Amino acid sequence: VQLQASGGGLMQAGGSLRLSCAASGRSFGTYTVAWFRQAPGKEREFVGATRSDGSTSYAEPVKGRFTISRDNTKTTVALQMSGLKSEDTAVYYCAAAYGRLITSRLRAPQSYDSWGQGTQVTVSS
Repeated sequence: VQLQASGGGLMQAGGSLRLSCAASGRSFGTYTVAWFRQAPGKEREFVGATRSDGSTSYAEPVKGRFTISRDNTKTTVALQMSGLKSEDTAVYYCAAAYGRLITSRLRAPQSYDSWGQGTQVTVSS
């Protein structure tokens, strides 16, 4: 599956932003799709994911502020971000892995074999 992320931009702290990940390829509904982010000088970190069964999982720093949703008909996954903070500034990537990833693998970048190009999110305080 090929992925393309979009929707990044500049936002003030406290604002909202919606990222979209568009996928091409068959059997999109069988993939686990995740969002990762990478800030300058830091490692890529897990943000959240939606499994092939529709369940979701989030990293602690974004719980209650970010929501992931998927539309298997349109083969898109959205990341709705609200209550943005300056520490949310990063390049955001969507990634996909075939099947339903178990929890121990969900947050590891190496579990995913398809990646989008990344979209920059900048939050000003």
